[in-house]
Formats: sequence, C-alpha cells, structure tokens
Amino acid sequence: MRVVTVMPLDSWRKVAPAAQAAEAAGFDGLMSAEIAHDPFIPLALAALATERIQLSTGITVAFPRSPMVIAQLAWDLQAESGGRFVLGLGSQVKGHIERRFSVAWTQPVARMREYIEALRAIWQSWEQGVPLQYEGEHYRFTLMTPEFSPRPTGLGPVPVCIAAVGPDMLRMAGRVCDGVRLHGFCTRRYLEEVCAARIEEGLAKSGRERARFEVSGGGFIATGPDEDALRRSVDEVRYRIAFYGSTRTYARVLTLHGLDELATRLHRLSVQGKWSEMAREVSDDVVQLFAAVGTYPNIAGAIEKRLGGFADVVWMDFPKATPDGLKREIIQDIQRTPSPFRGWS
Repeated sequence: MRVVTVMPLDSWRKVAPAAQAAEAAGFDGLMSAEIAHDPFIPLALAALATERIQLSTGITVAFPRSPMVIAQLAWDLQAESGGRFVLGLGSQVKGHIERRFSVAWTQPVARMREYIEALRAIWQSWEQGVPLQYEGEHYRFTLMTPEFSPRPTGLGPVPVCIAAVGPDMLRMAGRVCDGVRLHGFCTRRYLEEVCAARIEEGLAKSGRERARFEVSGGGFIATGPDEDALRRSVDEVRYRIAFYGSTRTYARVLTLHGLDELATRLHRLSVQGKWSEMAREVSDDVVQLFAAVGTYPNIAGAIEKRLGGFADVVWMDFPKATPDGLKREIIQDIQRTPSPFRGWS
C-alpha cells in the first residue's frame, strides 16, 4: 500500500521545505487539493524541490476549465517532474458548478468521460505529432498548430484518476480512467458492495485487469501517539462524518447501513445551521464504520482491516512535532499492507 500526504497550500514558501520533508520521511506521494487555493502552482514548486515523490492533484475541479487548459498544465508538470505527475479530476456538485463557478451543469458522467478522452487526444497530438481530432457531444477539439504544440517529452502518458461516489461515475472510472479517488465517506461494506462491483463492471468493459487500476482512499483515518490524541482525532472524524452525512449526495452510504434516520437528523441540523451539534449525533459505532482507528503502534493493522485488499493508496498526515524516525516507521508499517495495484499499463 502507498501512503501519500497533503502539501501546504496557504503559502508557497512552505511548499518546497514540506515537499522535501515528506520525501525524506518516506511518503510515496504529495497531493494538492482545490479548496481555497489553486492546486497546480504548489505542485510546480514541489516538482523542482524533489526527486522521487509522486505529485498529484487530489482533486482539481474539471468543468470550469477547458480540457486544453488542464492538458497544458498536466503536460508541463509531467515534463518538469520527470514523469511523476498524476492528474486527479473531479466533477464537483451542481450547486458549486453553477453558483460558485458560474458554469453550466450538464450530464456529469458523460461530460467527464469526454473530458478525459479529449485530454488524451490532445496529449497524443503533442507527443506523436498527429492531427488533433476529437469531437464529442460536450467537447470538440480540431485545431492544433506547431506553434502551440509543446515538444514531445518521451515520457509515459499522464495517469488520470477521478473522484467518484455514485455508481455511474464509479463504473465510468473503471471503464475509462487509470484510477479512482474514493471519498472518505465510505464504509467497508459500501466499498465491497457498491464501489468494487461498479469498478469491476467498468474494467470488464475496457478489457483491463484490476492490477492496472489504482484505488485511492475509501475511508477516514483516526490516529495519534496516545489515547488522548486518538480521542481528539476520533472527534475530528466524527465531525467530518456528520458534515458529509448531512448532504443528500452521500445519503446512500448511510442507507446501506439502515441509518436513514441519522441522515435525516443531520440534514435537518445543517439546514438549521446547527453545525456544532451535528457531531453529537454520530456514535462511536458509526465512527468505526467509516474510519480506521488506532494509536500509532496499532494504526497499520487498523488500516489493513478497514481497507486492505481494496485500497492501494491511503492519505495521512502527522502533527508538526512528530519525530521523523517515528513518521518513517509508521509509513513503512502501512506500506507493508498488500494491495492489488501493480502499476499503470
């Protein structure tokens, strides 16, 4: 199993030291998320400051940007990192696309499939010097001149992974993508009965094997050096479960476990703006459904029990005061967990 961590995004000056520290600690990858800041510029700084560690967006919102814009950003990051970049894309939800980005919301699954196909057509045109010819219902790219084509890199294609929650997006991920970024708001049962089944359907249609498809995430991690720290971490996860559980988009996960009443209560509290009260509705038993829970000596075993045999990548971080040697030890323990992924084709 691979272990990745999130880079600081609030200050570019923090990026290079943090990236070098993560590489030295033995992390396999660095991710940047599109939340309050741009996800690409920090990755560019990290690419120049490191030599081994993988770099990825996890995720960037696709639809507000043309595939041509993302293709160019990903191409440059792949080239400057020496082939260490992975593109993570997400559709976001209708409200954010329409009201935060002021972009039309149309058929997210079909549109995302075309988005990825268009990216690969653009990259093929640049790498192989062939005419650009992609025409779909949502995207059309038919013009590429030498002046606007970057030089071939000689590197492998950029792997493309997408965030997926619903069955249709999961199926499409298996059919078209190189991997999937699963939401932390998943239980082991949801992973096995919904996620795995839909991904396998997609892989079967594309004629690919699971060993060439990477699965990231699929659960929260609550850990710490002692019981007090673990309790605080569990409470943080408890709030996150309450926050996501209040959103109807994720209600299907609670429904699978007969927790519709909890979903209703959480949604009602969110509508009332009672955010501080929501976490109290989430019991320890529900936390155990969604999270791998354990102190540092036990967290690797908890992760294997919760995600082993399904997830290939987990995301975690440590408090600033954590000794480097302890970080390396914990990361190495987690990395020993077997996973199905054997590398992209």
